[in-house]
Amino acid sequence: MSGRHTVIRSLHDVGLAAWFGGTLMGAVGLNGAARSEGGTGMDRARISSSGWAKWTPVNAAAIGVHLFGSGGLLMVNAHRVVGQKGVAASTTAKTLLTGAALAATAYTRVLGKKVELASSSDPQDAQKAAQHPIDLDRAQRQLACAQFVVPALTGCLVVLNALHGEQERPVDQLQGMLRRAGSMMTLNQ
Repeated sequence: MSGRHTVIRSLHDVGLAAWFGGTLMGAVGLNGAARSEGGTGMDRARISSSGWAKWTPVNAAAIGVHLFGSGGLLMVNAHRVVGQKGVAASTTAKTLLTGAALAATAYTRVLGKKVELASSSDPQDAQKAAQHPIDLDRAQRQLACAQFVVPALTGCLVVLNALHGEQERPVDQLQGMLRRAGSMMTLNQ
């Protein structure tokens, strides 16, 4: 990577760290505390939903910052993606994992919103929930599983980010570009 891109890299890394860490803490810490302190099932759902609702705008900002930083890193490293063997494959894997993490995040938010409305003591929320009744126990079971998918996928993104960092080392860049040139020469013969 020629030059320094500290701001772009920081946006990428800080956004990913918040996305990963926040969802893991919520799944383990917030939901665990709600189970310990909530009393009834409805109380537990209300406590957990309240915490997740407060986290949602921060998580959305973190994801946006991460995606902005990812796009910036892709632009400044485009020459390596094309010219260094192995970088295109890890970039493709990272892109697919990011898409899966985004889909899992959206799915858990939809489930979480359903639980939030169904367990709310707010009359307006109760009215909305009555218009779209759900099986609260089923939604909570689905959410209990789905909420761990997001930190698992974003944790994989952290690992791929480490791989990308290793691929930026001068020796790896040189070897990767020589391997790419060698494979191109073999194709042309």
